[in-house]
Amino acid sequence: MTRGGFQLLEQELTMLKSKERPAIIRAIAEAREHGDLSENAEYHAAREKQGFIEGRIKELEAILSRAEVIDPAKLSGSIKFGATVELIDEDTEEQRIYQIVGEPEADIERGRLNIRSPLARALIGKDEGDSVEVKTPGGQRSYEIVAIRYE
Repeated sequence: MTRGGFQLLEQELTMLKSKERPAIIRAIAEAREHGDLSENAEYHAAREKQGFIEGRIKELEAILSRAEVIDPAKLSGSIKFGATVELIDEDTEEQRIYQIVGEPEADIERGRLNIRSPLARALIGKDEGDSVEVKTPGGQRSYEIVAIRYE
């Protein structure tokens, strides 16, 4: 996992523990004051949200405890985890830039490509100037690797 991804998950965990958890405990206490819990929709909604929050806290704690933080700036050479890769779609000439990151920090809209994705797996080990063929849900795609950066 990258340092940035690790920090984002730490921030989410801190927010859940310091703000969301106390807020949902207050909401449950308020809902209990309204009487009969079997017909209290506020209580049941708050308990459901509490379950989600507690599950996410456990998930984040597990991810962070097992995470190996890698600094891409210390890497170089062919494409590997942490690389920022500039590609050109050979069919449409559309330019795309992706950073290859771990699963918990992947966000395709922000250009953060899951290392387990078909495109990332095809890129690993390649160099500038290489072409890669990738089978995607939209069909076969070909990309040329224009640049590789580690930042």
